[in-house]
Amino acid sequence: MAQPKPFVVDIEKETLDNEIFRTALWTGEHFQVTVINIPVGGDVGHEVQNKEDQFLRLESVRGRVEMGPSEDEVTFTEEVSADWAVIVPKGTWHNIINIGDAPMKLYSIYAPPHHTHGTVHQTQADDVD
Repeated sequence: MAQPKPFVVDIEKETLDNEIFRTALWTGEHFQVTVINIPVGGDVGHEVQNKEDQFLRLESVRGRVEMGPSEDEVTFTEEVSADWAVIVPKGTWHNIINIGDAPMKLYSIYAPPHHTHGTVHQTQADDVD
């Protein structure tokens, strides 16, 4: 990967204006920033990152966060809304479900980076990396 360039963005505007599932906005050596759009009733997808810690911040609507030590064991559930942050330690299975009445807009910071630089997932089904 080439040396990342400095990057400045109005993260709230970029997140709220995002109309596709996920875009990697910036990728550095130690962390990555993505914006995510989840349709009503949709979710991020039950997943685990075994190398990355993750920070997520909701910019709109309400969601339900589910986390646990394995794919089949949810030990933590919390309802969140705009301006809330979710911290996911590496190795923790997690999902965020949109329980609001409009698309959920959020951004995520992975440390270290999780997606290939420049990744764009038009839909959740495109999330194969």
